[in-house]
Amino acid sequence: MTNRPGLTATPDGNFAAALNSANSGWDAAMGIHFIHATADEVIAEMEIGAHHHQPYGIVHGGVHAGLIEAITSLGAALAAMARGQSVVGLENHTSFLNAVREGKLRATARPLMRGRRTQVWEATVTDAAGRSIASGRVRFLVLEGGASLAGKTVALKPPAKR
Repeated sequence: MTNRPGLTATPDGNFAAALNSANSGWDAAMGIHFIHATADEVIAEMEIGAHHHQPYGIVHGGVHAGLIEAITSLGAALAAMARGQSVVGLENHTSFLNAVREGKLRATARPLMRGRRTQVWEATVTDAAGRSIASGRVRFLVLEGGASLAGKTVALKPPAKR
């Protein structure tokens, strides 16, 4: 997650509305809509379209892995930004549990561990009937403010609260 000026939370610490209004990049291309976004839980939905399919006509596994990466990264970043830090992913283990071709998917992520140097988050993707479609666990490296990543300084500031 990059520093986005004007990204503010509601009084209860929910950044979902601000994220949806600033939505760009991969999240926007995939049609991810944030329902709830705090340092303790992230919930997002996406409507499946033909651009999410692999050649057999089911949702591509990369979509599930990417959705899990997106929501766990967001939660980990919100937790880290409160301390002037940022995060980068180290591992993404995604299991594909049931195939799906269409409809709305809902993904929920929660932290398993938030340490000084690493965080581990877990997420589950369900279909409209509540059936588990995919699950994943992502491990993050916590970077101190001003750290260099891929040749550039990572400078994230905590978003302002309203």
